Amino acid sequence: MPKNSRHGQSEILTDSDYARIFKHLNNPTHRLFLTIARFTGERWGAILQLKVTDCYKDPSRSSALDTITFRACTRKASPDGSRETRQVPVHPLLKSELENYHPPVTEWLFPSARYPTRPVRFQSADLWFRRAVDKAGLGRRGISTHSTRRTLITSLSRSGVSIPVLKKITGHKNDRVLLRYVEVDPQQVTNAIALL
Repeated sequence: MPKNSRHGQSEILTDSDYARIFKHLNNPTHRLFLTIARFTGERWGAILQLKVTDCYKDPSRSSALDTITFRACTRKASPDGSRETRQVPVHPLLKSELENYHPPVTEWLFPSARYPTRPVRFQSADLWFRRAVDKAGLGRRGISTHSTRRTLITSLSRSGVSIPVLKKITGHKNDRVLLRYVEVDPQQVTNAIALL
């Protein structure tokens, strides 16, 4: 069931949804941010705290690394309170976006406009994303910042990626928690029964 008034699970995005949202993102920083969210499935709080060196080997030439590093201190803690660094291979479309972007000369990949020595605040990212979603005509669908994470996990699951590989990609330790992200549509159930 999709989100309603910020309750429930975030809506899954289709490729068409992404295209419609991107059409309303004129800011290259916002485009890169959403591309990172789309192709890493990381939580937005960790993306906000990316440092330029987490993504670029030579920022002055926009030379991107082959993996993005989400440092442990920026990631959500597991139930036991531990945090782990997560490295995600860079998808070709993300690599292209990184290399077409001119990273700032600050420490942060996404610095605050008002305080460049700090990363941008979550509320700012949430605001530009919601505006783009509304302009794309998708505002009533229950799309939120967590939709990018749910979409990546659901898409990989539907493509047949196993639970252990999904856990490695997302950083989940618990199958039960991971499976809450996977949306199963009725046609998948019908197709599964047809295999008998």
